[in-house]
Amino acid sequence: MSLVVEQISKKYQDKAVLADVTVSFEPQKIYGLLGRNGAGKSTLLNIINNRSFASAGQVLLDGKPLTENEKELNQIYLMSEDNLFPGSMKVKDIFKISAGLYGTFDWEFATELVAAFELDTNLKFRKLSTGYRSIAKLITALCVPCDYIFLDEPVLGLDANYRDLFYGYLVEAYEKRPRTFIVSTHLIEEITNLFEEVIIIDHGKIVLTDSVENILRESNMISGPREQVESFAEHLNVVGKEELGGLVNVYVSGELHQAIPENITVAPVNLQTYFIQLTKGKKGI
Repeated sequence: MSLVVEQISKKYQDKAVLADVTVSFEPQKIYGLLGRNGAGKSTLLNIINNRSFASAGQVLLDGKPLTENEKELNQIYLMSEDNLFPGSMKVKDIFKISAGLYGTFDWEFATELVAAFELDTNLKFRKLSTGYRSIAKLITALCVPCDYIFLDEPVLGLDANYRDLFYGYLVEAYEKRPRTFIVSTHLIEEITNLFEEVIIIDHGKIVLTDSVENILRESNMISGPREQVESFAEHLNVVGKEELGGLVNVYVSGELHQAIPENITVAPVNLQTYFIQLTKGKKGI
């Protein structure tokens, strides 16, 4: 079951929020969807999940447009920052309604999660703190039977311990029933180890789609005196640059084939650093 976003564009009045976005999500993988504030991540997720409509393009599940097929749409679930649950509804009733809407619900796993996160399911949703609202929504997302689960800023309001707990349960949910999880987050360093593939969106366009393994293997920081570094990096794919007086750090992607001069150092970079350099603005040297 493949999910394909095909040439999606979205405009609000005269402002382009998404521009010709094409991306596919393969079954049974964990993706990271990364982008700065306002890059278009949430808009894209809302369009995929039929909460918003594209100005152009379409979303296909197994070759069928989602906007025309409610059955296929039920294979997709979006947990977002928007509080769509009625504030007067108790958490336990939110679980029951979700079970009714999606046909089934992993009650055993939900019970385990409720205990681990110390969530009072008798409380009304509006009585929950921001963190516990996130927890209630996370439990729902991990327990519905959908094949594609989108998590938009899932750990909003959670402390470090609960974030770590969630990451572990996300892996457990995936191992119990392999399916596709797409996580949009700003806490990149915390969750890098969970991602198999990464999609980076910037100013409404997809600027990178690759495996985490490839990105980490081919991304480096080259440091040293300006002239030597610029000469060394002249024919490399430069994604970012930092100037420190007479010294410079240049961030590159791709394999390094030439010998490294003695006065230059080359060091690997993590995914968060690579993302920052790729999306922070002007590139090149």
